[in-house]
Amino acid sequence: MLKKHIVTPKKHSGVSASKIVAYVGAFLLLIAIVAIGYESPRQASSQVANTDQTASAPSVVYSDDTAPSVDQVLATSVAAGLAERANLPIASNVANMSVSLSAKSELAQTDTSAITKPQIVKPTSSNRSIITYVVKKGETVPELAARFNITADTIRWANNLGDTDALEVGRKLTILPTSGVLYTVKSGETVEDIASRYSSSTDRITLFNDLELSGLKAGRRIIIPEGEKPAPAPPAVTSSNSFTSNLGGSVVSNGFIGISAGNKYAPGNCTWYAYERRQQLGRPVGSFWGNANTWASAARSSGYAVNNVPKAGAVLVDQAGYFGHVAVVERVKPNGDISVTEMNNYAYGGFNIVNERTISAGQARNYLYIH
Repeated sequence: MLKKHIVTPKKHSGVSASKIVAYVGAFLLLIAIVAIGYESPRQASSQVANTDQTASAPSVVYSDDTAPSVDQVLATSVAAGLAERANLPIASNVANMSVSLSAKSELAQTDTSAITKPQIVKPTSSNRSIITYVVKKGETVPELAARFNITADTIRWANNLGDTDALEVGRKLTILPTSGVLYTVKSGETVEDIASRYSSSTDRITLFNDLELSGLKAGRRIIIPEGEKPAPAPPAVTSSNSFTSNLGGSVVSNGFIGISAGNKYAPGNCTWYAYERRQQLGRPVGSFWGNANTWASAARSSGYAVNNVPKAGAVLVDQAGYFGHVAVVERVKPNGDISVTEMNNYAYGGFNIVNERTISAGQARNYLYIH
């Protein structure tokens, strides 16, 4: 007789209601702890940086008081895993919070960390505007260059001053916001062409002039940051009744340059020219100082400073010879050489001819200068 085996189903251990409540309560407490310290990142306002090598750029800055702690990041990561395994309704919310805090932690490492757009060049003023400046009495190119924090060559190039630093009173100068070259774009030119010609870079030109937005257009004036203007070809001899400061050749002008009411010197001579040039510079000299070789003593008697130190705008006095010679210093170069303009120098054209020449530093120390 076969015995009947009765199979009794095994009882599966279940999770009691009390354990579920405790688990959920502990989990919600964990979420609450994390949520208390969470705060969205704040974006700082864009500001213009004022550094020597880089331009301004918008920054997204996260301060230390909003940075999540390591415990918060770890807790949310654990909570996200538990919520997913338990298939809780809030699993997706916890996962999003974990991702946000992790990203925030990476961005907010210090109170000065920032994400910035790399820049290449910065204007030296608060904006990139070109201004017009009216020259005052006694001002020279190096003085204005120092005041506007640009190179002296930048001023000379933008205003076609050639090799002179002596400035006429009332003259209007174009002042750039950074050192470089002011250039008017010609038809068919590219940024690469301009950068190569003026020893700059395409990135500098593009970024400074916002060409990535507007593009390069013929007729537009742009600034070539840190560019260098190529040396000009020697100009042809010109005929003019007015002196021009655009030096660069031996002969500057032919003919009279204008007659001032107080000029009592013989037209066409060096003293006549020196008087007129100083009038233009707003630094008049005496009308009755005699021949060139007596100008230094006459100037001292009249209260002028006279020494062996050349400066732009000073009168150079050569006392050699029967009459002597005078010229006007246009520029003192970095190596000590000086550029002068003069009239009636027979080596450069003679009577009634205004010429420019360079005198070596060693020779320049042999002359007297009226300031």
